[in-house]
Amino acid sequence: MLYFALAVVFTVALYLIMRAYPRYQVNSFHAVVFNYYSCVLTGLVLTPDLAVFQQVRWNSEGTLLTLALGSLFVTAFMLIGLTAQKVSVTAASLAGNMSLVIPVLFGLFIFKNNNKDFTFLNYTGLMVALAALALGAIQTKDKTKNQPQGALSALWLFPVLTFLASGTNNTLINFLSVKYYEPGQTTVFMIIACTGAVIIGTTILIYRIFAYKEQLKLRSIIGGLILGVPNFLSLYFLLLALASFGNSAAFVFPIYNILSMLVSSVAAWLIYRERLNSLNKWGLVLAVIAILLISYQELNF
Repeated sequence: MLYFALAVVFTVALYLIMRAYPRYQVNSFHAVVFNYYSCVLTGLVLTPDLAVFQQVRWNSEGTLLTLALGSLFVTAFMLIGLTAQKVSVTAASLAGNMSLVIPVLFGLFIFKNNNKDFTFLNYTGLMVALAALALGAIQTKDKTKNQPQGALSALWLFPVLTFLASGTNNTLINFLSVKYYEPGQTTVFMIIACTGAVIIGTTILIYRIFAYKEQLKLRSIIGGLILGVPNFLSLYFLLLALASFGNSAAFVFPIYNILSMLVSSVAAWLIYRERLNSLNKWGLVLAVIAILLISYQELNF
């Protein structure tokens, strides 16, 4: 259970750290780029035998596709940060966790690799998940009273885009890791993907510095390096939690998603005094119900 708890804690830390960026005038994009430097370093420290990278064929199709996946890493992470900052930590967490709908649908209808028969309750859970996302994205005028005219109607885009980007990201992670990597190479896969994010993110950052005269500030570098540690550790401990529960992903992920959403909501209220409107609260409730419906067979309900 320790690994389980640590996975949730570091996941929630991601949202809280990015939520704090505006307060400390940290440039979110700059921080996201340097976050992946920290991810790679953290991954290398936690890799017991670095000789494993000598076996990687860097010009192979699998490796090149994994490096290219880094562009989606940067995009998805930026959207998570924007959602946490402009909407709420709860909305960002809800959108990220509800995005499990996308890899489930791809597994069912595209890849045909689902290991169980979906029932009416499972499909109902997928529909409820979309309703939960919609309710979690709705903001009241009180929340956005200091926003420019029209900002209220546009805020719902951030959680929706986070949902789509995170879901696509997770779908490609599942597909590429299964097709091109051995079961024990998950950490290697993630380090390569983060290296791709470093290359792509740094290239874009250099272009923005020269083309738009953006200033790279030390606080943004530090903010990114701090963020990268919980970013990598959240996945690292989630993998250890999976191993400790016999690699039962269908059991671990629903509980992990539920706890991440609930703890994020409570932590955001305690630290940032974020308050949910009644629709957001119903969205959170529906999110829990959706996850339970999607995975009720594995939970023995």
